[in-house]
Amino acid sequence: MQTDPKIIDIELIKRILPHRYPFLMIDRVLDYQAGHSLRAIKNITVNEPFFQGHFPHKPVMPGVLIIEALAQAAALLGIQDLEDGRFGNGRLGKDSVVYLVGVDKARFRKPAGPGDQLVINVKFLAQRRNICKYQAAAAVDSRPVASAELMTAAVFD
Repeated sequence: MQTDPKIIDIELIKRILPHRYPFLMIDRVLDYQAGHSLRAIKNITVNEPFFQGHFPHKPVMPGVLIIEALAQAAALLGIQDLEDGRFGNGRLGKDSVVYLVGVDKARFRKPAGPGDQLVINVKFLAQRRNICKYQAAAAVDSRPVASAELMTAAVFD
């Protein structure tokens, strides 16, 4: 049950994003301001399927999947904006989707592995038509893990 309108739990995330296990990378949205920012978490467990083949002797979450988590958080912010009418002018439908269309200035600073909790912060930067640009960063225990500028495109059904 949704108790705080600024928190988005996993059930609502699954209604918003089309991703499913093992590619759903957001466990919870802790807070968001439509049109401005979003803070989410990804709990990294030893059971993640990528750990079987990605440095199995020293499990590390692949950087591309950290970028995917950042992109999913950006999409959640974009969809919240669409639902608020900011970008979509009420055109968001059940088959609308937000795609990742660009990654710039990606940097990886520290590995993340089993037992870590990625705290993801996304900030809206700019918008032109259905294309939005975001600054996104992930941290573990307040230490930076990765950051990137992301561009997404909303495709309406």
